Amino acid sequence: MNLSCFKAYDIRGRFPDVLNEDLARLVGRAFAEEFRPGRVVIGHDARLSGPALYRALAEGLLDAGADVTGTGLCGTEEIYFAAFAEGFDGGIMVTGSHNPADENGFKLVRGGAVPVSGDSGLFAMRERMASGRAFPQRERGRFSEASFRDDYVEHLMSHVRPETLRPFRIVADAGNGTAGLVMKKLAERLPFDVVLINGEPDGTFPDGVPNPLLPEKRARTARAVRECGADFGIAWDGDFDRCFFYDAQGRFIEGYYIVGMIAQALLEENPGAKIIHDPRLIWNTQAVVESAGGVAVESRTGHAFIKERMRAENALYGGEMSAHHYFRRFAYCDSGMISWLLVAQRLSSSGMTLAECVEDRMKAFPCSGEINSRVKDARAVMESVERRYGSMPQAALSHIDGLSVAFPEWRFNLRPSNTEPVLRLNVESRGDENLMKAKTEELLAMIRQ
Repeated sequence: MNLSCFKAYDIRGRFPDVLNEDLARLVGRAFAEEFRPGRVVIGHDARLSGPALYRALAEGLLDAGADVTGTGLCGTEEIYFAAFAEGFDGGIMVTGSHNPADENGFKLVRGGAVPVSGDSGLFAMRERMASGRAFPQRERGRFSEASFRDDYVEHLMSHVRPETLRPFRIVADAGNGTAGLVMKKLAERLPFDVVLINGEPDGTFPDGVPNPLLPEKRARTARAVRECGADFGIAWDGDFDRCFFYDAQGRFIEGYYIVGMIAQALLEENPGAKIIHDPRLIWNTQAVVESAGGVAVESRTGHAFIKERMRAENALYGGEMSAHHYFRRFAYCDSGMISWLLVAQRLSSSGMTLAECVEDRMKAFPCSGEINSRVKDARAVMESVERRYGSMPQAALSHIDGLSVAFPEWRFNLRPSNTEPVLRLNVESRGDENLMKAKTEELLAMIRQ
């Protein structure tokens, strides 16, 4: 059995050679044996392999004695919501998120939507499966179907004040994932003119797998924003736990600046609260949080790690530059729906455009965005970069996640991918775009030589 699909905070692999129905059945069985849940809620995204994996996962859970409630086609955060708001002892989402169409995976939580990572049970599940020992016989659980979408939408609405929202025209690109299912319900209750594109779930992904983090995936949404004369645009990945933003000119806004924008808005009503951020780009977030009277706390990248740190700190909000936004009121989970609702609320209360809200921050802390480089030996490259830059005068090093090196006027983070021989680079500076670009090119030349 190939268990390489077990990653640091979820399960991901190619279907069917690595991740298949037999493995899905064992994942269900191992989850139930490890955590002994009474009731588990499960769902799947739009991928073509989703229904088969979903059924096999249910069989494994049922064989281990758990009662299973299936929600069918949904988004990851709908499973999170059910796990914390509907009294379930665990939840599993079958999703490949933004990965290629022939891949799929599982995101797992315990009761209260507490994440299951390698350190909190995921690797223990893998060891159970790898041991080859027969699982004990259990009285078979019961299967039922239910939808919690209406309750979930009600919760989303509680994060904004609809009567204060301006009548924006919004382009919303669901990317043929599952975001359109929820967006249609929200649009009925909000004063927005929503232009929904690619709103029907379609696992063939006729326009490609939705992943706006990749620059080549942004042109379609940007064009629609301009053609529709929208006030701003939003787009999601396949399971819509990440949300991306475009201003009225169709310009893509790096998630880094949205983190600061949401943090500032929430801190106005919750002074002194803690805000969690990842280590890739940090200076803007730290400056905004501190000026708003909050406390910025750096955490390792990844949804399970951010959530664990948020719970430990009782943080109000957490944000990653990769467009994951986490909320204490959402059981510390990430939501691609709450994030855009809060941005719309902020634009309504400030009377500013999205471009006006982020322009000064982009000038104060220009950044490269994340740049991927495929390398033969990621560890050797990382060591070489650290030897060169770590020995320079005034260099401050951090290994919270990968390698971060900061100088008085610029800094960078370089970290390896968990799944492929790729290094991910982020560079930022203090108000000097030319310096940021020069250092980005300098680092890329060294990484790719």
